[in-house]
Amino acid sequence: MVKFSPMNRIAILKSYIERDPTDMFTRHALAMELVKIGDDLEAQQVMEEILGIDELYIGTYYHLGKLCERIGDMIKAEAVYTKGIVLAEQFNDSTSLRELKAALQHLKDELDL
Repeated sequence: MVKFSPMNRIAILKSYIERDPTDMFTRHALAMELVKIGDDLEAQQVMEEILGIDELYIGTYYHLGKLCERIGDMIKAEAVYTKGIVLAEQFNDSTSLRELKAALQHLKDELDL
C-alpha cells in the first residue's frame, strides 16, 4: 500500500481541480488537507472559493466557521454559521442544520453573547 504525504495529497488534489474546476468535493478535500497541515489562510481561500462557486455546498459553512474560530475571527464565524443555517433550513438539510446550530450556539456560549 502506497502512503502519500500531505504535500503529495495536496498536489494530487490540485491537479484534479485543474482538470475539473467544478468538482466541489475535491476542492473540499483540498481544504481539509490544508487545515490538517495548518495552512489556514489557503484553506480559508479554498473554502471561500467553493462557496463563491456553489453557495449551496452547505457542508463547507461548518468547516469555514470552525476555521474562522480557530484563526480568531469570531464575527466572520458567526456570519458563516448563520448563512449556512439559513441555507440548510431552506433546503431541508437536517444534518447540516443541526451541526451548524450547535456550532453557532457553542460560539455564542464561548463569547457569552
